[in-house]
Amino acid sequence: MTMTMTDSAALGPTLETARLILRPPVLADFEPWCAFSADAEAARYIGGVMNPAQVWRSMMTISGSWALEGFSMFSVIEKESGRWIGRLGPWRPHGWPGTEVGWGIIRDCWGRGYAPEGAAAAMDWAFDHLGWDEVIHTIEADNANSQAVARRLGSAVLRQARLPLPMDVDVDVWGQGRADWRARRKAL
Repeated sequence: MTMTMTDSAALGPTLETARLILRPPVLADFEPWCAFSADAEAARYIGGVMNPAQVWRSMMTISGSWALEGFSMFSVIEKESGRWIGRLGPWRPHGWPGTEVGWGIIRDCWGRGYAPEGAAAAMDWAFDHLGWDEVIHTIEADNANSQAVARRLGSAVLRQARLPLPMDVDVDVWGQGRADWRARRKAL
């Protein structure tokens, strides 16, 4: 029997925000993911440019995490156009410095507020459904765009860390605990 995974619901939930749909990856995401990963500026802080074979491995790692751990990065779909515009969500690779919600959005969608909008939904889900006590964001010191997203989410620098291979880079670990997140969300 051959089985092809084309239905994201088989792996995990679909979350919706005002402008975005967040769902586990499907095979149709591969081509736009390759274009995203080929953009040196968009990929600069998330492991660098990847060729299609590397994108395939990355996408399968994320899908495998959904299957084995019950969480991972969501594909980000712009509601208005229906197009794949990035990946974001809960992430905890082996040796990672904590329970992360990270993001990566295609460059022509930068500055529209998609990263904080999607990350906020993913943080709600991580705290509410995964039971996480802390959410972090691992951000390199010169990544001003991601620092701005973290600030919009109410996160602050908690500590420094070195990411494990293959990243092998020093980062500031931004983040916040569940109680702080809940207080901010309630204030909104």
